[in-house]
Amino acid sequence: MSNSVFSEILSGLYDNQVIPYLGPGVVFDAQNKLTREPMPADSDSLILAMNGGKPMAPKLMYEFPRAAMNQELKRGRSFLTQFLDKTYGDAQYTRAALHDWLAEWRPKYVIDINRDTQLQDSYSDEEHTLVVGVARITATAFRFRIYHYDGSSYFEIPQEQVDKKLPVLFKPMGTPRPEANYVASDADYVDYITELMGGFAIPDFLKDYRKGKKYLLIGLPLNRDSERMVMSDIVYSAAEPKGWFMRKNPTPKEIRFSERLGFELIDADVQEFLQAVQGSAVAAA
Repeated sequence: MSNSVFSEILSGLYDNQVIPYLGPGVVFDAQNKLTREPMPADSDSLILAMNGGKPMAPKLMYEFPRAAMNQELKRGRSFLTQFLDKTYGDAQYTRAALHDWLAEWRPKYVIDINRDTQLQDSYSDEEHTLVVGVARITATAFRFRIYHYDGSSYFEIPQEQVDKKLPVLFKPMGTPRPEANYVASDADYVDYITELMGGFAIPDFLKDYRKGKKYLLIGLPLNRDSERMVMSDIVYSAAEPKGWFMRKNPTPKEIRFSERLGFELIDADVQEFLQAVQGSAVAAA
């Protein structure tokens, strides 16, 4: 990563003109405090965790939503909720270094497609707004729930009551806290993406805020349809070019897709980014 690109990204992040978009790679160093096993976050590790550590058939190993759909059909939708609650709601993990950095910096808007609670923990000592993606509900056309955090607990609010001065944490694929809501199986993604394309999965205040912003896609693979489709709609109405895709050794498919969407490729991983951030802080001091 060149110094000029790095400086542009950091400047934009600190000015809230660049929005962090967090994928599973940002928790690369988070471990279960008891077992010392890595937090399952990417597709393969989630499938293995869901299936008792055993690989599933190759066609199901292709992508977590596909494997999750298989298990939902066999064991019921509640099985997925219970699995994700146990994985992220009960287990205690060590802090990911990137989340420690975010906790110090506190950007105004963060998108996190992981289903753990470390981002929420980073803001647990200040008021904020939490937007959680939901799927396959019939009471409303909207595919989100909005919560206000008052410094100690969450309570659900309508979007008209959102305090626009507060930081916003957007968890499109769900979280166990304050209540378990997840987008996990193929059927969930089909419903969520359909409403996302129709404008019903993002609150109006975020549609306004995101206009003309840039994004830093960090720890986010773009080699599977589900994550690509969610991302491309969430970053709608971004600046041109849209920002940066940070990925070590990307596949040709990822390169083509990111270029087509207007992202500049940075051949680096999360660990290298953090080292650059820390090196910049030391130099500034």
